[in-house]
Amino acid sequence: MNAQKQTRRPLAGLIRAAEVPALVAVPAAMVALSLAGVRATAGLTLVVVALALALVLAGFEASRPALRQLMPTAVLAALAAAGRVLFAPLPDVKPVSAIAIVAGAALGRRSGFVVGALAALLSNLFFGQGPWTPWQMYAWGLVGYVGGLLGEKNLLSHAPVLYGWGFLSGLVYGLILNGYHVLGYVQPLTWPAALAACAASLPLDVTHGVATVAFLAAIWLPWGRAIRRVAAKYEL
Repeated sequence: MNAQKQTRRPLAGLIRAAEVPALVAVPAAMVALSLAGVRATAGLTLVVVALALALVLAGFEASRPALRQLMPTAVLAALAAAGRVLFAPLPDVKPVSAIAIVAGAALGRRSGFVVGALAALLSNLFFGQGPWTPWQMYAWGLVGYVGGLLGEKNLLSHAPVLYGWGFLSGLVYGLILNGYHVLGYVQPLTWPAALAACAASLPLDVTHGVATVAFLAAIWLPWGRAIRRVAAKYEL
């Protein structure tokens, strides 16, 4: 048993150290492979996304979270997924980003990532699964992960940072999904075509960002206070 724990600790440390490089590798691969003119860019970047997802989720599992820590993470993921379905009639008005940010700030960056990623996966049982699902999992997971990083630095206690990231998260999510669309479906792949696709989705991305700010304004204080109380009570 002790030997297993000693083996697991350095492995968990390596996984944690590789998290940020893995997350950064996704946009880096998108840009580098596109500039290099690689024909299989869409497929290769999907592999990078899958590896990044697997690495961060493995990091969460390697942290050996107790059931009392898994429960709030699972509940928030379910709430985010249900909220996305509930607001389905309103394009890009979704609470997922806001809930992922709150989860990351209150429970840690990995919990924020898990909430965002699982919300995308679970809600797509309603909207439909497809090659876009890993990209949505990565994008919403990244929103929660960055929220966790900002929370660790106590930056989200400042309203401009909180609402600034809330708004930017909508643009970041849109940029990642636009990248997936451009790499997979825009032929021939040219800069004018890519910029046109991004420009066409910009109003929806801005709506997503504004909606995230509104959801944060509604849930940040009550949800954050309740989650932190639970975290302190059960030493999460």
